[in-house]
Amino acid sequence: MNVLVTGAAGFIGFFLSKKLLEDGNTVVGIDNLNDYYDAALKRGRLEILRGFDGFSFERLDISDREGVENLFSHNSFDMVVNLAAQAGVRYSIDNPHAYVDSNLVGFANILEGCRHGGVGHFVYASSSSVYGQNKKMPFSVTDAVDHPVSLYAATKKSNELMAHAYAHLYALPVTGLRFFTVYGPWGRPDMAYFKFTRAILAGEPIDVYNHGNMRRDFTYIDDIVKGVVKVMGKPPVPDSAPVPGESLADRGTSAPYRLYNIGNNQPVELSHFIEVLEDKLGKKAVKNMLPMQPGDVPETFADIDTLVRDTGFAPSTSIDEGLGHFVRWYTGFYKQ
Repeated sequence: MNVLVTGAAGFIGFFLSKKLLEDGNTVVGIDNLNDYYDAALKRGRLEILRGFDGFSFERLDISDREGVENLFSHNSFDMVVNLAAQAGVRYSIDNPHAYVDSNLVGFANILEGCRHGGVGHFVYASSSSVYGQNKKMPFSVTDAVDHPVSLYAATKKSNELMAHAYAHLYALPVTGLRFFTVYGPWGRPDMAYFKFTRAILAGEPIDVYNHGNMRRDFTYIDDIVKGVVKVMGKPPVPDSAPVPGESLADRGTSAPYRLYNIGNNQPVELSHFIEVLEDKLGKKAVKNMLPMQPGDVPETFADIDTLVRDTGFAPSTSIDEGLGHFVRWYTGFYKQ
């Protein structure tokens, strides 16, 4: 199977590409290698992927319409997994155009490539951020998500609507995945657990928002990749005509379209998360307690019933195990 992975030098893109290559697939990876965070991490991930015979890489920004058209005209892809996006909730407050360019324009370019390239299954990353101010827990794919609290979340909701339109108009099999707080080795330095680790080891204070009274459905990277691979193997087929009032996410669409949460289904208090990290590092944190940040939410909690129903898979890595893996990688990579 020949798979295009966009954002291949990114956190999830790297691990997914590696898994696909280990399973004997060929992978074409693209990434714009921007400087949103330390490029040394992206180069390190690519160096590992380049060790596989089945991997090829092209530096390309998905917002480059001509470049994306050329990519699809010169390749035939069985599947496309779109993980390229401008990430980060708070950065979207300061630099909104980066999100419009990558998450909207770029996403449309990839959809067009899949449409004209006869791709058998298009899988893309959405985000738990789309749930915004939802109060009902756990978050279900059948919930309305009409009140985003960040532009990042709004672009991800837009991706879901755009993807459904292409599934409906062009019979393109499409699956969207709402990821919940992904963490692990080779992760993104802008994520809290990465920042906490650096600061604790340096003896610097960590910023703890909402005074630690937040809960997150932290999901280990291996579980995310397993979920993506499971979903890739199940291209959606059209269902019967929608029932009035039935959610499109819950088998109520005549388009080949599905939407899943991938989360650990076990929210963890931020204060407990920090305690586990302190234990793994063998060092206490100096905490700077702060109020909630703009664009943030107090809790995330994934309902994964549809994922389990359709794939038989449920994430299972505990915080203790996952943070242990991360700390071992971090101290080795940064020689600490």
